[in-house]
Amino acid sequence: MSVGFKEALRRRVGRMLRPGGRAVILLYHRIAEDRSDPYGLCVTPPHFEEHLRVIREVGRPFPLHDLARAMRSGSVPDGAVCITFDDGYVDNLRVAKPLLARGDVPATVFMTTGRAGRDREFWWEELQRAFFEPVELPAGLELTIDGNHRVWRLGSDATYAADDPRRLSAWHVLDEGAPSARHAAFREAYASIRPLAQAERTRVIDTLLAWAGIPVATVRESRRALEPVEVVELASGGLVEIGAHTVNHPALPSQPAEVQREEVARSKADVEAWLGTGVPGFAYPYGLYDDASVAAARDAGFAYACSCDGGPVWRRTEPYLLPRLEVADCDGDRLAELLRWELHGRRPSQQRDGDR
Repeated sequence: MSVGFKEALRRRVGRMLRPGGRAVILLYHRIAEDRSDPYGLCVTPPHFEEHLRVIREVGRPFPLHDLARAMRSGSVPDGAVCITFDDGYVDNLRVAKPLLARGDVPATVFMTTGRAGRDREFWWEELQRAFFEPVELPAGLELTIDGNHRVWRLGSDATYAADDPRRLSAWHVLDEGAPSARHAAFREAYASIRPLAQAERTRVIDTLLAWAGIPVATVRESRRALEPVEVVELASGGLVEIGAHTVNHPALPSQPAEVQREEVARSKADVEAWLGTGVPGFAYPYGLYDDASVAAARDAGFAYACSCDGGPVWRRTEPYLLPRLEVADCDGDRLAELLRWELHGRRPSQQRDGDR
């Protein structure tokens, strides 16, 4: 039996064992180069261009709403690869869309619709600024978070040495250990702030910015979210579909059911008002959900909702829990390995941990 025939037989048997095919949804946030990226949100434009080429070579670009529609009819287009973005940063329009257009690759952008990210930066961006932007910080920090009193001592790490910003810029919030007391305090603060309700989260961030000596209402152009008129521009031409991503980007399972319903339904109404058309898709902030979150997405009238759970999409995947693979700033070869594994079961030659 020839090698080519064996390979064709293996693929045919594989399709029989997974009727309807196997697809992958990729998750991006920003297409940008940034000196410090502790959340792993950025993929550089050159790497993104490589990713678009690889998607065509290994799979086939596919609109997410078409994938959801196919699932409702009981099948999944085999080898389909869908691109999504969360949050709605301005580079999605200025950088990502031209590259998508050049490669003729569709995408879906899930928009956070409140004024966070527009009148001021997203809270996680402001947290990063508070801890890492000042050359010198106060030596100690005392903070009450949701009734819990916290104390951090920065010691000598309150002041940067000459090469510290450059040397420490590659650190990731999910890395083991912390290279300084600044980083340890930042990670603990991030974990404590993320579940908070909107009002308490804003109060805590305002306190941290005052501690760091950073004005509250300053928004760096590269870090802002798209304005509604820019969302309309992003959606023009039909290559990029717009979905919803709540109003204030809360960790939904940490909120009461009624708050979850309001965040989900209002974000849908906001995007529909901006675009003048229906919005079929939703993405859970941070990929976090519970039964109330799923019910809120279904009751709001979304056709599908995306998590950050890894793995491929199968015919029987729950449409309100579509898994996505978070994409790190890796080269095209690395993404090709991951896609071959997820789509075709070909194990990557080397497992490298880089995803957020």
